[in-house]
Amino acid sequence: MQMNLNKQSIVKMSWPIFIEVFLQLMVGNIDQFMISQYSQPSVAAVGNGNQIMNVIIILLTVMCMATTILLTQYLGSKNHKKISEIFTVSLAMNGIFGLVASILLITFQEPMFHWLQVPESIMPETSTFFTIYAGGIVFQALYFSFIACFRSYSLMKTTMIVSSIMNIFNICGNYLLIYGFGSVPALGVMGVAISTNISKVLGLIIIYYLFRKNLDVEISWKYLKPFPWESIKKILSIGIPTGGEALSYQLSQTTIMKMVNVFGLVVINTKVYVYILLMFAYVYSLAISAAMQVVVGYLIGAGKYDEVKQRVWYTVRIAVTIAVGMIIILYFSSDYVLGIFTKDPEILALGKQILFVDIFLEIGRSINITMVRALQATGDIKMPVVVGIISMWSTAVGLAYFFGIVMGMGLVGIWIGMAADECVRAVIFVYRWHSGAWKNKKLMGTV
Repeated sequence: MQMNLNKQSIVKMSWPIFIEVFLQLMVGNIDQFMISQYSQPSVAAVGNGNQIMNVIIILLTVMCMATTILLTQYLGSKNHKKISEIFTVSLAMNGIFGLVASILLITFQEPMFHWLQVPESIMPETSTFFTIYAGGIVFQALYFSFIACFRSYSLMKTTMIVSSIMNIFNICGNYLLIYGFGSVPALGVMGVAISTNISKVLGLIIIYYLFRKNLDVEISWKYLKPFPWESIKKILSIGIPTGGEALSYQLSQTTIMKMVNVFGLVVINTKVYVYILLMFAYVYSLAISAAMQVVVGYLIGAGKYDEVKQRVWYTVRIAVTIAVGMIIILYFSSDYVLGIFTKDPEILALGKQILFVDIFLEIGRSINITMVRALQATGDIKMPVVVGIISMWSTAVGLAYFFGIVMGMGLVGIWIGMAADECVRAVIFVYRWHSGAWKNKKLMGTV
């Protein structure tokens, strides 16, 4: 792979990733939007089901990010045999993880929902949605592995097109199965889950076909005999710590959702609707940081350390500018954009307050997303994990409980706690990068 290494290449690479990630996130948000036209209690059912599923999706994303980092470094060093080995191992690991996760989530869903304090009135719908949705995890796990490989080769437009096809199919499937059409009955939340899973299977079939057609990467059992413990170790050296941080984040968010559920359906739905809007603020930060991570991994693999630092600061400036700009626009147009989902005046008023607090949250979040990915790409894995876990539970959960429950500030207080967490971590990560402690952390070792 010959990669364009100027600064502007990061922006060019980021747009296909932006569209792809946006569409991936839109799968869940489209589900919630379309079900909101069917039933308001169903929105809360899907929202609670997605809260748990997000834990698994984040873990899968992290494992695939580890694969992308290693593949870009091996591409930089032109070690093509290792590329096939790493990808084969990643595909096997994700497939096994997906199957095990499906079995465990379906088996233990009831105690999870009771811990989450899901209202009894929506428990049957939540369980129906979750059982079907969780059954399709393995397809998403395998799909993410192929996405990681395409990204490492800078083929972002290909994954963007596949995501577009999946979303179009999902929307059509939702329309048909949620509301019913002709002889097809209206299935509500069951229809949402079925449509989403079918779109995942379709995406996996398409991405596999394009993989075989476009990439010279071999999937073979020979890379598993003898078992490549060293490759497993390299993937896990990134995936386990980073996955631990991601898992901690989602568990902290699930704990916060438990606090939100105490306040009833109006507050639950406000959080669900605001989360949909916030995607427009932070999704570009995810995209440009992913593009930067590919470039930084390649530069590290090629030994071009002097160029790494300027690429990262350039990315941070763009991420913060776009994230803050978007959330300010959403704040001033909140009645209109929230009005797409509901006309409830309580939700509209509360949502506007949340969006104001979120301006500060997005400053911290955009810096965190970019800085953490930069540190991971260089091999500086453990520090972001330790800082993240400590801050998420002491600051985000601790202050959310204090302001939201103890001080009686409700959802606004909970959001203040989450914003404080993002800002604290942002300051620490900026200092870490500025200190230069990330240098000499290359992950490939001797190859």
